[in-house]
Amino acid sequence: MADPIILALDQGTTGSTAVALSLDGVVAGKGYREITQHYPQPGWVEHDPEEIWTSVQQAAAEALRAAGRAPAEVSAIGITNQRETLVLWDRQTLRPLARAIVWQDRRTAADCERLREAGHEDRVRELTGLVLDPYFTGTKLAWALAKVEGAARAAAGTVDSWLVARLSGGDHLTDASNASRTLLCDIGTGRWSEEMAGLLGVPLDILPEIRPSSGELSRTQPDLFLGIEAPIAGIAGDQQAALFGQACLTVGSAKNTYGTGSFLLEQTGERRVASQSGMLTTIAWLRDGRLSYALEGAIFVTGAALQWLRDGLGVIKSAAEAGPLAESVSSTGGVYLVPAFVGLGAPHWDPYARGALVGLTRGTGRAEVVRAAVEAMAFQSADVAEAMAADSGHPLRELRVDGGAAVMDFLCQFQADLLGIPVRRPRMTETTALGAAFLAGLGSGAWSGDAEIGRLWQLDREFEPHMSRDQAASLQAEWRRAVERARGWIHG
Repeated sequence: MADPIILALDQGTTGSTAVALSLDGVVAGKGYREITQHYPQPGWVEHDPEEIWTSVQQAAAEALRAAGRAPAEVSAIGITNQRETLVLWDRQTLRPLARAIVWQDRRTAADCERLREAGHEDRVRELTGLVLDPYFTGTKLAWALAKVEGAARAAAGTVDSWLVARLSGGDHLTDASNASRTLLCDIGTGRWSEEMAGLLGVPLDILPEIRPSSGELSRTQPDLFLGIEAPIAGIAGDQQAALFGQACLTVGSAKNTYGTGSFLLEQTGERRVASQSGMLTTIAWLRDGRLSYALEGAIFVTGAALQWLRDGLGVIKSAAEAGPLAESVSSTGGVYLVPAFVGLGAPHWDPYARGALVGLTRGTGRAEVVRAAVEAMAFQSADVAEAMAADSGHPLRELRVDGGAAVMDFLCQFQADLLGIPVRRPRMTETTALGAAFLAGLGSGAWSGDAEIGRLWQLDREFEPHMSRDQAASLQAEWRRAVERARGWIHG
């Protein structure tokens, strides 16, 4: 029989990816299925949980076919997922009670504002490392308990929990990294917080058991999942999985994922850094009984701005056009796109900000607008990196990048120019799936330790900064003026 493979299931906001990884770190096969975005009301974003499950099965089957592998050759399963999205399902039938409420959904903005006005913000941050924002699962669950019939008797969880339930036939668990994104977890202990559950009115018995991020956590049932019987041996939220997949295993190492949104994480080890600059403090992973932490800057819209230019305005026909079109002009001509379509995340945390396109002239063309959208990814990330340095006490030394947009050389170079540090892109930019596979491989004994994971990471290209620091500062100052326009849409 051929050498075993690890199957990583990466369930994201716009689709589900499956990667069959050989034990030498080579991708043997890959599958992908897009999922439908539902927008029933302004500010609401939903997914169909059954479609999520079907898409994962289809992507996994495609990955195995592409790899030429049989179900029996899968030695372990790793799961990574869009994090704060809420799913509710019946414990017996495993059928969803309603559509999933996606992390981008803003329906609980007013609830968060009421909690903030009542003086709970500081205590929430102290316990959870998070801010009171509709981004996180807790207020979504409180809303669902009031609005969805049967919710109080349901199983509730993030997408990883939903997939484990369907893969195993009913196990109800999550890992510490996903739990830390719910507003319901005490990140000091890695356990559910009775205090936060009481504040939000959430019964603890509907929540999943919190487990380590690596180890034999559950098992797939072959009659439920493509004939595969294997341990589910790694689970992590998508951004923590990307941090692990980028082999950011030492304190101070950092990565940025350019996906639908962008997420810059710096590993802080066992030191839990309390942010004063709009960052989140999150559990990176729980391994060998020890919690590791990260500082995170969550940016809601980066790659999604290119989707908007494609689907909403028809400015481009495919996202692949963005890089060449952005490079076809020497600058944006003073145009800035602030993609605050669902508010602004770190470091602003302004749910009422709205998108702004400023600096337009009669000479502005589609290339300038597309370049502005690409540059916005780097500008927002630079804002986060600066705030993160203020919290951690030191600037980043390098930045490892991944995600779909990281294939754009222009974006990577512009990011290096703004930050003034090397930007390093690995050969495999879908490091979210890679991280899930690494965690599963370690959890199942396929690999021996972190040193082996470090050797599996491979550099594709390093981008050194070329722009003067004065020029970078000038561009960043103009960008921040544009951000204030976006924030003033409601407040001004």
